[in-house]
Amino acid sequence: MSRTRAPHGRVGRPPVTSRTEILAATRRLIEQDGWEKLTIRRLAAEIGIGATTLYHHVRDKEDLLFLLIHEYAEQIPHPDMPSDPRERIVASITAVHDGLAAWPWAAEVLTADGFVARLGDSALWLVETIVAGAVDYGCTPEQAVHVFRNLWYYTVGEILVRAHSARRREEYLRSADRAAAADNPAVARMPHLSALGDRWAELSWQDTYPEALRAFVDGLLAQATNTRA
Repeated sequence: MSRTRAPHGRVGRPPVTSRTEILAATRRLIEQDGWEKLTIRRLAAEIGIGATTLYHHVRDKEDLLFLLIHEYAEQIPHPDMPSDPRERIVASITAVHDGLAAWPWAAEVLTADGFVARLGDSALWLVETIVAGAVDYGCTPEQAVHVFRNLWYYTVGEILVRAHSARRREEYLRSADRAAAADNPAVARMPHLSALGDRWAELSWQDTYPEALRAFVDGLLAQATNTRA
């Protein structure tokens, strides 16, 4: 008795699709065209299964993206934590920054408030460490949440601006040069910008995240503890 030929040239019943295969195909599509163009139907076609079959594994596109983020977060090594609470905060948010800098699309997915409830153990551990560090420094639990939120906004913003700029850096540099050029009438009326001239592009591209992060942490903690006092 002959077997029925399945779609995509397969003979008989297709093999069971694993989570590993689904996530690997998701990564390929994101690397090719970005996460915005990812759809369940397109992913199913990439794997060679029906969209209905894929829905047995994931609820929707958002669920799929969070599964991929969970898998990635589990691979990020946890840094050794200093005893000083301020340094623990800096080390934790730096680990978040460095991890997301390699996957900037994940930072975009996580821009909506309320994402913390959907994180896995590895990522939640870093959030917990930041909040605990703020409490140990002298913040109230409410203030500790605000410390984390402000650091998160700053970190994600820095990652996204740098990632978007990197994709079109040459155009960015040219437009920045034009904005700071001495022959620009608007710039000519701004003495400090005019003095910087074409150095603006070079200076604005420099990575100042670590220094600014420490200053930001100091300011947030000082503001919170002074308010409490």
